[in-house]
Amino acid sequence: MTAFDALLRPDRYPLSSTYDPAWLLGLDMGPHPLWMLEDLARDLDLRPGMRVLDLGSGKGATSVFLAREYGVRVVAADWWIGADEAAGVFAEAGVGDRVEAVRAEAHDLPFEKESFDAIVSVDAFEYFGTADSYLPYLVRFLRPGGTLGMATPGMTREVRELGAIPEHIKKVVGWEAIAWHTPQWWRFQWEITELVEVTSARLQEGGWQNWLLWAGACADHRPEDRASHQPVIDMLVADGGEFLGLTLVTARKK
Repeated sequence: MTAFDALLRPDRYPLSSTYDPAWLLGLDMGPHPLWMLEDLARDLDLRPGMRVLDLGSGKGATSVFLAREYGVRVVAADWWIGADEAAGVFAEAGVGDRVEAVRAEAHDLPFEKESFDAIVSVDAFEYFGTADSYLPYLVRFLRPGGTLGMATPGMTREVRELGAIPEHIKKVVGWEAIAWHTPQWWRFQWEITELVEVTSARLQEGGWQNWLLWAGACADHRPEDRASHQPVIDMLVADGGEFLGLTLVTARKK
C-alpha cells in the first residue's frame, strides 16, 4: 500500500474517506485536516443550521467538510489565504452557498459578539491562541452554551518541563515547538478563565502516525516538493511518538 492509498481509512475516519485524496492533498497546509476535524467533531455538538466559525481555515478543506457533513453554515476566516482563492474552492466543491470566505486576522475578528454557535480551528490555533488573553477574546464571539474545538500539533510533555526543545524537533521547526502543548496544558489554560467548561482534552489516538502518513502522501503526490516534506517525515520517524502528537480540545461556553 502506498502512502497515497493509506489516506483512505473508512474504519477509523468514515466521513473523511469519502473525499478524493488528490483534492485534499492539493489543499495541503499541515497534518491531515479532515482526520483531525472528524475526530474533534465527535466531542462537539454540531447540528444542521448552526453558524460556525472555521478559524484559520487555510485553503478551505475543513470548511467544505463542515458544510457537507454537518449541514452547518460556515464562515471561513483566514489571514494567509485570500477570500477570493478560498471562495473558488467552496464554489467548486458545491458549498459556495453555505460557506462565506473572510480574510481576517485572529486578533481582530470583524464579527458581532455572540454571533456563532460554534468555533472550530484545525492546525491553526498554535499560531495565535496560546496567549493568556486570547480565549477570553475569542469566546466573546460565541453564544452562551456554544462550543469551541481546536486541533493542533501537540507534545506529550511540555517544553518547559523538558528544559529544551528536543533536537530532532528543533532542527525542523525551531522555536515554533514552544507553542505545541500537552492536552493538560490546554485544559488548564482554558478552565482557569472560568469562561468555558472543557469537555475533552486529549492526544489523538495514533496522531503522530497520522501526521507521518500524511507527510508521506504529500511527498509522493508531488515528488518535486519532497524536499519540503522530508524534514517533517524524518522528524516524526526520529520521534516515534515519544514527544510529538496531535492535541484535540473541546469546550462549552458557560
